[in-house]
Amino acid sequence: MWLYLAALVGLYYLVRWHRERQVVSHLRDKYVLITGCGSGFGNLLARQLDMHGLRVLAACRTEKAAEQLRAQSSDRLETVTLDIAKTESITAATQWVKERVGDRGLWGLVNNAGISGPWGRSEWLTKEDFVTTLNVNLLGTIEVTLSLLPLVRKARGRVVNVSSIAGRLSFLGGGYCISKYGVEAFSDSLRRELAPFGVKVAIIEPGSFKTNMTNTERVLQQFQAAWDQARPEIKEIYGEKFLESYLKLLSEHVLPVEKENLSEVTDCMEHALTACHPRTRYSAGWDAKLFYLPMSYMPTFLADAILTWGLPRPAKAL
Repeated sequence: MWLYLAALVGLYYLVRWHRERQVVSHLRDKYVLITGCGSGFGNLLARQLDMHGLRVLAACRTEKAAEQLRAQSSDRLETVTLDIAKTESITAATQWVKERVGDRGLWGLVNNAGISGPWGRSEWLTKEDFVTTLNVNLLGTIEVTLSLLPLVRKARGRVVNVSSIAGRLSFLGGGYCISKYGVEAFSDSLRRELAPFGVKVAIIEPGSFKTNMTNTERVLQQFQAAWDQARPEIKEIYGEKFLESYLKLLSEHVLPVEKENLSEVTDCMEHALTACHPRTRYSAGWDAKLFYLPMSYMPTFLADAILTWGLPRPAKAL
């Protein structure tokens, strides 16, 4: 019996391996728009796809970042400035894309642009802090997608949304985890709605990688800024010692585990764009696969115990 079971499992992975190796034809004729190409995953993916011959439309928030990317790429790659938090910027970029792709449509849309902060314990933050993150990571992603969806549908192409392990497991206060949970929900509903049109939707869930968004000094500054703006009664409840211990824990044990090999993520993005049979979800990084993803399926009390183990306690905790 066990031999038959092992054979079935082996056959399943063999078929899966074969399906995932099949690549879409005529990739050199296909256009892909990537947001957030100024640095990090988007910048590397733009150069990676350009090197493989795709027609890359790289959206950067500033012209300076766009110039730097063009200097590192071939003449095929084109850039556009885009701030996904501004409707007028999205409208202008959409028109620019229409002029480039014409009747061929847009094969791939990679919603990669995002911000990480403001970070902090939820009680330290204001509504505006949450809105700042949600406007970019969630509402910006939605607006860009809705604006370009007719072009993607025309090409029967792909939408690739960059979420995070934080979209599976919320472990820090602020709008980041909330926004990524929202990206997951938006992607799931979009996938089902677009399936009849031949459009595929994939979600990328990176673990902890070293990018400008996760710069240790910047994250610590955001936590400090959140504390500084907290109400006096909140500071009294938590205490200065809590802040010192929390920042020390972040700087010495949490943030330093970030990995620098960003290609683990961009390879997943490329597969989602170029494979005949892309996956629905891609977990990138050993921590995502072996720690956060399994933990998201654990009983809540157990996941809570693991995530809060070793954390300092507020001054007036019970």
